[in-house]
Amino acid sequence: MSEIEGLYGIWLREFKVFQREKSRVISAVAQPIIWLFLLGGGIGASIDTSRIGDVDYQHFLFPGIVAMSTMFGTVFYGLYIVWDRKIDVLKEILVAPISRITVFFGKVLGGATDAMITAFILLLLGVVLVGVGPIGLVAGLGIALLLAVGMVSIGLTLGAFFESMEGFQVIITFMIFPLFFLSAALYPIAGLDPAMGAAVRANPVTYAVDALRGALIGRNYFPLWLDLAVLLLFDTAMVLLGAWAFRRMKL
Repeated sequence: MSEIEGLYGIWLREFKVFQREKSRVISAVAQPIIWLFLLGGGIGASIDTSRIGDVDYQHFLFPGIVAMSTMFGTVFYGLYIVWDRKIDVLKEILVAPISRITVFFGKVLGGATDAMITAFILLLLGVVLVGVGPIGLVAGLGIALLLAVGMVSIGLTLGAFFESMEGFQVIITFMIFPLFFLSAALYPIAGLDPAMGAAVRANPVTYAVDALRGALIGRNYFPLWLDLAVLLLFDTAMVLLGAWAFRRMKL
């Protein structure tokens, strides 16, 4: 078996698992829409639109909701590593004549593919809800992909070191909510106090949200090149970390 065939086999397995779990697709799409209407309609009523570029708050919120869906749908992907280890499926995969790095990249591609399907559905809804154009839809998918690769890699890295599903869930939940709430998905970056502003700028997810906001509604805060540069650097660091973690993973 070649490394390419092995990569395809791992990706196909992950994709077929996703296909069987239709409830994941439904919940991954329904939850962001609920957030959009509850937060957009509730908090949006008290938002000064001059602070967010004189756009409707639901429109301002939508890119952050796309980022949230991508984050939550990918970072928990590492839970499958813990589960596969428990039922000895991972052991069977790792004895195949392919490297652990290939297994890692196959799982990254599988998780990113799953995230792209749900992001595409959300962006199609965005065409109706916030007037996303064809170029914005394609650009939004590309940005969501960059975010998905980094977040899947984080989940797989943590999954490689945890043997308990409960322990993994505690750590990942502790990490994911600060990443989301400090991403400026729910509020504008301009006007934050210095400490909060520094925390938001240090968060790589901020740049994914900002890039999505620029692509979907034309209201980005940072230059697009900076957003993309930070995301590419983030992906590179997380992929390298994940590859290292898989090489050291114990069964």
